[in-house]
Amino acid sequence: METSNESLGTDFILLGFSSRPQVEYIISVAVFIFYTVTLVGNTTIILVSYLDTQLHIPMYFFLSNLSAVDLCYTTSIIPQMLVNLWGPKKSITYGGCALQFFFALDLGATECLLLAVMAYDRYAAVCQPLHYTVIMNPELCQKMVLTSWFGGLGSALILCSLTLKLPRCGHREVDNFFCEMPALIKMACVYSKVTEIAVFTLGVIFLLVPLSLILISYGLITQAVMRIKSASRWRKVLNTCGSHLTVVTLFYGTIIYMYMKPQNTASQEEGKFFTLFYTIVTPSLNPLIYTLRNKDVKSAMKRMLGMDKYSSKV
Repeated sequence: METSNESLGTDFILLGFSSRPQVEYIISVAVFIFYTVTLVGNTTIILVSYLDTQLHIPMYFFLSNLSAVDLCYTTSIIPQMLVNLWGPKKSITYGGCALQFFFALDLGATECLLLAVMAYDRYAAVCQPLHYTVIMNPELCQKMVLTSWFGGLGSALILCSLTLKLPRCGHREVDNFFCEMPALIKMACVYSKVTEIAVFTLGVIFLLVPLSLILISYGLITQAVMRIKSASRWRKVLNTCGSHLTVVTLFYGTIIYMYMKPQNTASQEEGKFFTLFYTIVTPSLNPLIYTLRNKDVKSAMKRMLGMDKYSSKV
């Protein structure tokens, strides 16, 4: 694929789905729809969680941060992707590629940690209900969220500095629709043991460890749920925990497949569609999952829109 004469020598070419030009238009329409849903859904959750005082509890504080991560994550990828899908040029500047790479790592790692924090919050709510307000005090909640954000920032700085320093020997084609770590590492013309060790170590810290904590939390929650005799409380626990568990399954299932599997076990085209799922589809599903299964959020939205007053009059 050729780039225009205006492109600088440091520009990269995002190959994306150029090998399947017949499906590029379909993909672009789908991406635009999912991005719109992501913007509307996650912005709504942030506004509702902030404006409705009844939602000023840890669960929605964490949820609003998760929505903020999803908004930033998709916005760092999709606009450039749509420009490349709709236009003749498939290029991205070196600076733009570096920023995409950095934000993808930063926000992806932050989301992994936030999902683990939310699992601990659900554990405290279900298994320690009498001490919940003491355990999940505002100071602890703020510290856990800040740890998630700064933890993601630290991992991104390490991996970006290592990956972008790798010599590319003139290679400019990124075999993906955005600047993602596996595609950038494949561009390198030398093997780096240090980079491989760093990727594996941080993958364990930010993927496997949070997932293990989530599974432990839900194992304890399952034991507690089995002892609940109240049908109404049992359903409420399943609704709130079920939403989070669904999001965890969608996010971790695809991202672990991409980052923890041997790189030669699947085709690059298959990898692109998996990447498309966890970068585009999952962030749009998160607000739908939480709002459709959560009566508190739906009630708060009705109060904001004044629908509860109308229904009471009727």
